[in-house]
Amino acid sequence: MNPLWSTSFFRSKKEEESLAYFLSQVPIFSDLGKRDCGQLESLVHCRSYRQNETIFEEGDPGSGMYIIRSGRVQVFTRMSDGSEMELARLDEGDFFGETTLTAPANRTASVRAVEPTELLGLFRADVVEMVKKQPPVACKILMGVTRIISERLQIAGKELMEFRQEKARAAAEDEAS
Repeated sequence: MNPLWSTSFFRSKKEEESLAYFLSQVPIFSDLGKRDCGQLESLVHCRSYRQNETIFEEGDPGSGMYIIRSGRVQVFTRMSDGSEMELARLDEGDFFGETTLTAPANRTASVRAVEPTELLGLFRADVVEMVKKQPPVACKILMGVTRIISERLQIAGKELMEFRQEKARAAAEDEAS
């Protein structure tokens, strides 16, 4: 059969464009199988944002995480003088707000769309419901969240230690001069 007309070509392209396939590529969900991603697909909420539209503000109550399906966002904090300090720019496949998926907390930074952006929201209430109805899938999701938070905490700890060591070296050099 002519490969140009093969239905598997069309099927795989369609699969790669599916929401479930996209979710399977996000590191938090890497332990989920195809069927699990299909169940997760029914939980996420699609939201679109215009360029420069605020997604949430620092201090807002947090209730879940967002995954960037398309577009780009800026994570920033406001300084005491009112200026903004950029913390990160995130692209397609990146995610943010995951710490509020398991425990309610106020947002520690603000996020805005840098360009037209489509986000997938996964909220704590949906995960709690999944824990009741599909515990094995919920467990995989929560373990993925825990793994990512742990990795980020280890990196932050290492950076803090390096910062403190550098500060101590600078103080010792100042004292010696």
